[in-house]
Amino acid sequence: MPLRIPIGIDDFRLLREQKLTYIDKSHLICEVLDKIGTEVLLLPRPRRFGKSLNLSMLRCFFEKREEDLAPLFERLGVWQAGDPYREHFQRYPVIHLSLKDTKSNRFEDCWEAIRNKIRALFDEHRELLAGGHLSEYESRDYEAILAGTASRALYERSLLDLSRHLHHRHGERVVILIDEYDEPIHGGYANGYASEIVGVCRNLLGAGLKGNPHLFKAVLTGILRVARESIFSGLNNVAAYSLLRTEFSSCFGFTEPEVRALLEGAGALDRLEAVRSWYNGYVFGGRVVYNPWSILSFLASEDRLLRAHWLATSSNDLVRDLLQRHALTLEESLRTLMEGGFIERRLDESVALDDLGDHEDALFSLLVFSGYLKAEEGAGVPGEVPPYRLSIPNREVQEVYTSTFRWWMEARLKGHGGSSEKLRRAVLSGDAAALEQQIQAFVTDMLSVHDTARVDPEQIYHVFVVGLLGVLQPEHRVRSNRESGEGRPDVLISPRQPGRPGVVLEFKVARSRKTPKRALTEALAQIRKKGYAAELHAAGASPVHVFAVVFDGKRVWVRAGA
Repeated sequence: MPLRIPIGIDDFRLLREQKLTYIDKSHLICEVLDKIGTEVLLLPRPRRFGKSLNLSMLRCFFEKREEDLAPLFERLGVWQAGDPYREHFQRYPVIHLSLKDTKSNRFEDCWEAIRNKIRALFDEHRELLAGGHLSEYESRDYEAILAGTASRALYERSLLDLSRHLHHRHGERVVILIDEYDEPIHGGYANGYASEIVGVCRNLLGAGLKGNPHLFKAVLTGILRVARESIFSGLNNVAAYSLLRTEFSSCFGFTEPEVRALLEGAGALDRLEAVRSWYNGYVFGGRVVYNPWSILSFLASEDRLLRAHWLATSSNDLVRDLLQRHALTLEESLRTLMEGGFIERRLDESVALDDLGDHEDALFSLLVFSGYLKAEEGAGVPGEVPPYRLSIPNREVQEVYTSTFRWWMEARLKGHGGSSEKLRRAVLSGDAAALEQQIQAFVTDMLSVHDTARVDPEQIYHVFVVGLLGVLQPEHRVRSNRESGEGRPDVLISPRQPGRPGVVLEFKVARSRKTPKRALTEALAQIRKKGYAAELHAAGASPVHVFAVVFDGKRVWVRAGA
């Protein structure tokens, strides 16, 4: 049977009834039920990794209703697992709240969006009013929610109240499903109302999840486990399973066998290696995972070209802003990552958004949990949480970094008569005068916005290399301090295809006893003597340009060599 690829469908019932291609993730139900004694599960994963679809599946399985939905689960793993799990089928009232699309520029708009979500939730269960199941006092509060006239306290208590009503009505405790619980918090952090929205979410979730006698299970999804002290304060019954944990590791995203089966079904198994390089590379609990949105989008495209499908739909404004803001202080780490290397860090599964501007570990944790870095366990002390080796997972995500620093370089150059395109042309054409002009524009801007007493001049030059990585990739590889010939050139720019230009750059600082002219001469002599261009010639680069670049404070000189 040919594949029928679903794109953007997160309704489990619709997907199954239309017989669209579905990768069985129903073992999530088994794993949720197997967590005996754990009432509230938080399962944070990157965007577009199947969170909403999985919550829709949980609702179809657990929700008590007259209509029999057993056909949706036939031949799926949870059905084959037998009675211990089937006895929970369509047994419980379900509260399903999605906080998608509540992020806004203003707290008032965000709070209104949340109130509207709660009002729609109460409207789904309007039969509670008509059936006479509520007291006069409860009915009055219920109608106030529906009318939009309820107090803030009543909205914040809404999950607790609705779960109590449903428990009394059906005689079974409730299942609460909350999708994208952290989206309004991201909006608050980005737009300056974090403390207000965190207060709302803390009260709403705290009332509904902490010590709620009407609760059977709750499952929350989002991107991050927001720091406990800010959102889960007092919620001691929350068990968080981030992508670093082995639990639920195959419930989100596609595993290698699942991708292989999809490609085989599409007659595209010969593209497996290319698909790996573009969409593979994530590691959840030690298991290799592919980006499901990108895999399905690739298979659904008629031309089957490898594109950055996930990035086209994923909001990465926060990530881009943070990377650009930290470009100077984190240049060594960022340069290593963009060159295809790895850095080692300890990660905190609880991300404190307030720390993102000041603490680099918080930034790297954000990049891991939002899907922009992969984390593999490093060597540590047995029995203790290990440090992690962080790297860019694949070609698709690499584009975030290259485009981010392309725009960052453009901003640095533009205010002083430069542009990233002029820089690119100057480097690849061997035009020393034009290159001098562009580097001068960059250095002038960097040293204008930073305290020169606190910034090592050589650090500025290395940050310039980070910018080059964005400007020249993916057509060229940019490496710094890499072995070539008999030494280590400061910058080596090699083409990904033979017959295109290659470039060597050697940086020098004009010291008190060394004139710029002498420094330029020494740099070119060093390039020739140590054969820095050897690797480029061996790789088929043509032509090969060599440049000496000399700095003295805010002044720059560039000379081309043979």
